[in-house]
Amino acid sequence: MSDPLPRSLDQRLDALARHPFRAKFHLRGRERVTAELSGPSTMRWHAYDLIAKRLAPAEPYKDGKQTPYRGHPVFVAQHATATCCRTCLQRWHEIPKGRELSRAERAYVVGVICRWIEREVGGSSGAPEAHS
Repeated sequence: MSDPLPRSLDQRLDALARHPFRAKFHLRGRERVTAELSGPSTMRWHAYDLIAKRLAPAEPYKDGKQTPYRGHPVFVAQHATATCCRTCLQRWHEIPKGRELSRAERAYVVGVICRWIEREVGGSSGAPEAHS
């Protein structure tokens, strides 16, 4: 899988954000502060590390339950971008289950996650304003 152009990546993220479950995820509180203070290069490094350990193997340990909902900006991003488990990767990104992710697929997944975090931190998340 080749590295998508930012515009096509944004289009994919916009489509995912229209899914009711995925639309619930945004960086808030500690996760947002962590992303802002760490910066894009640190977030990318963390994403590569987490993907290598939790998603890249052919049969990840506890697949479907391996990604917490909170605790790190990458975890939140994984749920928002459907890169949280191999089933979601197959359904939303057409990356088949049952084999280790290629180097290009890992780079693609990290790119999706990092672009989502960038949009969240940059304020272009499209999150609706809270009304009381």
